[in-house]
Amino acid sequence: MILESFPVGPLACNCTILGDEESREAIVIDPGDDVSRIHERLTKSGLKLKQIIVTHAHIDHVGGALKLKRLTGAPILLNENDLPLLEMMDTQAAWLGVRPPEVAPPDEGLTDGQIVGLEHYPAQVIHTPGHTQGSICLHFAPLKLLVAGDTLFAGSIGRTDLPGGNFDQIMDSLRSRLMTLPDETKVLPGHGPATTIGEERESNPFLQKR
Repeated sequence: MILESFPVGPLACNCTILGDEESREAIVIDPGDDVSRIHERLTKSGLKLKQIIVTHAHIDHVGGALKLKRLTGAPILLNENDLPLLEMMDTQAAWLGVRPPEVAPPDEGLTDGQIVGLEHYPAQVIHTPGHTQGSICLHFAPLKLLVAGDTLFAGSIGRTDLPGGNFDQIMDSLRSRLMTLPDETKVLPGHGPATTIGEERESNPFLQKR
């Protein structure tokens, strides 16, 4: 297995490459920027990209998806509840003072319970609205791995003050969807260092019983 997660773009979004060394197939999660670097890593590893999976449609996570699709031919997968955010990419770019990237509707939606990923490394989609209405996480159960987007961070949770955000929703998503996972599940957040479900259950201030 090839598993790399590295920050891209001015907001240091964690982009993840998961590859199968036998089939030489891969997925990329959240190619927000630095597409040439992502593509170079795929090429150096001899990997054919099968899916581009976007956890939510904020510019720092989706900004490079269309460019990567044009380089590789791989389809883009995104929960369709975030289509309104795609349509306001100019506004999102203005928040950061950057040029808006070219975006397009996804080739396929992502729905709760859907299986995506690679044959030997499948992931179940967990719909976790709150940070955005279309936010999803990817649970690779055999790998004891959760790619959490901006729903859960080490010691924190995703902000809910942007369009589509809802604090009560994200808290319900965390408690009813993510905190039911095993403690040993490794969490790769959308920004910052990795953590585990157990660590967050014990020490994340947002998840403590009040």
